[in-house]
Amino acid sequence: MGHRVLVCDDAIFMRTMISDILSGAGYEVVGEAESGVQAIERYRALKPDLVTMDIVMPDMGGIDAVREIVKQDPGAKVLMCSAMGQQALVVEAIQAGAKDFVVKPFQPSRVLEAVQRVLG
Repeated sequence: MGHRVLVCDDAIFMRTMISDILSGAGYEVVGEAESGVQAIERYRALKPDLVTMDIVMPDMGGIDAVREIVKQDPGAKVLMCSAMGQQALVVEAIQAGAKDFVVKPFQPSRVLEAVQRVLG
């Protein structure tokens, strides 16, 4: 069985794209979330091996969601995905507990490399 992944992004086409990339590589996408609050709830319910997290989402941003998830599970593995490659946000996401960062639009190979790095 492949690693279980939770895909969090407010745009359905991004969730679909990430899910397709991961499923095609043998990962099991166990859930999706379109907001930070939903991401935390789904993480708690599904206990995935990895979370892909967008930075800009409604009700709670991805960085705050990462902080909350890592607070609940210090071993959580989160990969940030964002169109904004701003250095400050990358640093903030990593400080919040994210393990790596992929900038949109991304190559499937770059996503899979980052996922493999984060999962070890």
